[in-house]
Amino acid sequence: MSQNLLVGVDVGTGSARAGVFTRDGKLLGRHENPILMRRTDANFAEHDSEDIWSAVCLAVRAAMAEANADPADVVGIGFDATCSLVVRDAQGAPVTVSKDGEDRWDTIVWLDHRALEEADECTRTGHEVLHYAGGVMSPEMEVPKLMWLKRNLPKSWARAGQMFDLADFLSWKATGSLARSQSTLTCKWTYLGHRTPGWQRDFLELIGLGDLVEKAALPDVASPVGDDLGPLTEAAAAQLGLTTNCHVGAGLIDAHAGALGVLGAFAPHVDTIDRHLALIAGTSSCVMALSAEDRPTTGVWGPYFGAVLPGVWLNEGGQSATGALLDHIIRWHGAGGEPTRERHLAICRRVMELREVEGLSLANRLHVLPDFHGNRSPLGDPFALGVISGLTLDSDFDSLCRLYWRTCVSIALGVRHILETLNTRGYAIDTLHITGGHTKNPLLIELYADATGCTVVEPSTPDATLLGMAMVAANAAGIYSSLDQACLAMQQGGTSRAPNAAARGQFDRDYRIFLEMLKQRQAIDAMD
Repeated sequence: MSQNLLVGVDVGTGSARAGVFTRDGKLLGRHENPILMRRTDANFAEHDSEDIWSAVCLAVRAAMAEANADPADVVGIGFDATCSLVVRDAQGAPVTVSKDGEDRWDTIVWLDHRALEEADECTRTGHEVLHYAGGVMSPEMEVPKLMWLKRNLPKSWARAGQMFDLADFLSWKATGSLARSQSTLTCKWTYLGHRTPGWQRDFLELIGLGDLVEKAALPDVASPVGDDLGPLTEAAAAQLGLTTNCHVGAGLIDAHAGALGVLGAFAPHVDTIDRHLALIAGTSSCVMALSAEDRPTTGVWGPYFGAVLPGVWLNEGGQSATGALLDHIIRWHGAGGEPTRERHLAICRRVMELREVEGLSLANRLHVLPDFHGNRSPLGDPFALGVISGLTLDSDFDSLCRLYWRTCVSIALGVRHILETLNTRGYAIDTLHITGGHTKNPLLIELYADATGCTVVEPSTPDATLLGMAMVAANAAGIYSSLDQACLAMQQGGTSRAPNAAARGQFDRDYRIFLEMLKQRQAIDAMD
């Protein structure tokens, strides 16, 4: 019997994932494929967008096979991706973003920090667009990367005829549409979704990108999240293993798709949605706070209008390296090795054994500031550095476990720092909805409740980000009357964990030390 099925696609830093869902949000099949990333030094990271598209197609086909789904039943698809920058020429061919000139590397990865100076230059303009970007321009946004490209690779700039956020690139590959999502343009390109016109041409002129809108083939008006961008082309349908009856929804940045998957159910209650925080935590961590009105917060990106749900404002904080930091700690320590999933779990098990003896005071003279890749929020300082205080000559496995534990504590305290900053701006956050790789780390899940004092909710769906994209696909296919209604009908609920009241004293002490270390780092950095 025919049924309406939906496909969600999520492209992260290291892989492309696809899921097949029913119209009420049940996951039938899921598959993941790795994607390539080239690191030429600490600040440079590049993707091959054709490799990404191939990985997406393989993931969709495999997820369909796992679901035993008929392609004719799939009526909608949506793509999210990291906020990576794809450069193409006017005919759609790749244009290099690499110093070595190889065209296959046509995408600057979101975590690439080559544009630190350009980001600082944007911040110094003091332009009004910064009011809607947390007051500070990040090198992880597209505008500084575009400035760097124009200045350092003028031949690539001259050849360029289309530039995309990665999610919009995938929609373009699927439909041929040059539409851009309000999620991507508002959050990464300085487009003001609540203004007409949305592009602030004076700012673009000020930073030397007066030709950007034409050069990148950008639309005058962004497409609301979930808008129907049209059906799959014959070529895309063949590559994805679907049909041209499948419609494509305007996508989102990957973390925003996760926020939609866990917070979309609260869309009808916009006046109280500000109690809930979405924490999308994997290689890095993003925190998403929604509200009925704009709440500018220094060091927190936004407020962005319509970036997750139409008519709703978003503030987005984050930590640039969390899962990546724990991987680094394992590699860096003499007793570490490769940070495989099994290695992480072995360390977590040993930490729990040590805590049975030493309790929460385990390694409580060891303190970490987790800003090894800068501080995205709430300090907005991409030049910030990590700090470890309290090291000894111990180098055995248990010393690695103690350092790993205290690094986990610091990551959770960093989230507390962000949410307490948001709460000074009118939020009343008391519930964290967590999705992503950190849900597989028992120490982090425990700490997100105990170190912040918030109730933690783990979604029942196996992949909340893919569910968010299935909601987008359902809206594009016209199954529901609005994106709000799609979210309400497809949400899957979750399980709650209350904070341990007995742990409050330990983590309040740790947090006071955390804040004092931030002050001390600032004082040291200010010394001549």
